[in-house]
Amino acid sequence: MANGTDWNSFTITEEFEGERLDRLLTGELKDYSRSFLQKIMKDGHVLLNGEAVKPSVKVSDGDVVTFQIPEKVIPDILPEDIPLDILYEDEDVLVVNKPKDMVVHPAPGHYSGTLVNAVLYHCGDSLSGINGVLRPGIVHRIDKDTTGSVIICKNDMAHRSIAQQLKDHTITRRYRAICCGVLNKDDTVINKPIGRDPQNRLKMAVVNGGKHAVTHVHVLERFRDYTYVECRLETGRTHQIRVHMASVGHPLLGDPLYAGGRKAPFHTQGQCLHAMVLGFTHPRTGEYIETTAPLPEYFAHLLGVLRE
Repeated sequence: MANGTDWNSFTITEEFEGERLDRLLTGELKDYSRSFLQKIMKDGHVLLNGEAVKPSVKVSDGDVVTFQIPEKVIPDILPEDIPLDILYEDEDVLVVNKPKDMVVHPAPGHYSGTLVNAVLYHCGDSLSGINGVLRPGIVHRIDKDTTGSVIICKNDMAHRSIAQQLKDHTITRRYRAICCGVLNKDDTVINKPIGRDPQNRLKMAVVNGGKHAVTHVHVLERFRDYTYVECRLETGRTHQIRVHMASVGHPLLGDPLYAGGRKAPFHTQGQCLHAMVLGFTHPRTGEYIETTAPLPEYFAHLLGVLRE
């Protein structure tokens, strides 16, 4: 048996008679996916009446389920010689233009090829350690299929300063996006709370009791079926622009999660969203620094097609 946390147990009651064990555990242990629980069952971390069983076994009234969540084993995160598009760099901070399809920090299934792997190679040991070994230097992130500016902190002083600026909403973050449909108003403020979607744990949603979230939307150009917009973040919630634009009936073109199954007639490789402008007060000098990440080629090409 692999080492892990303490063993816990519970007794099956009559109402769950005949339920599959893996389905029952998924309902009881809501922080874990069914596939993860099936794996630990196969590895012997779940026992039914003291014996290891298959995930598909049906439980009976009075059965005793004993389980143990194994300790996470964090693999070594290795530096990788991945080219970086550097927008700004000094002894304290690094601003890079992240390409499409690159994950910011390692996570299960993505322990290589991430921005962190590239930054470790570029910076060596000169990165803040506040967010631990999986996220050295990382103080904020953008989605895998979102391109554009990400700031990396090279020491803890810089990390604390940038984190506070994010908390105080004083960092300038202006995104470019193409959304479905035509926005009538030139300027819109979307002020809707965002939290985990109760129907789908992989998504965020506008929910009562969610975190305060504000997005300022400015129309740059209108097309027949789409609108090119600039979105300025006042807050920085997970998937904020994607959720807010979908909530007003204008999901981002190509968004696989929030476009409601609407297929993009163009090759977009995910949502058309680019973190163009990033501005912050330098942690050491107090000077205001602003960087601009040029539109990626696919985005500029798509605008050209829409303008035809």
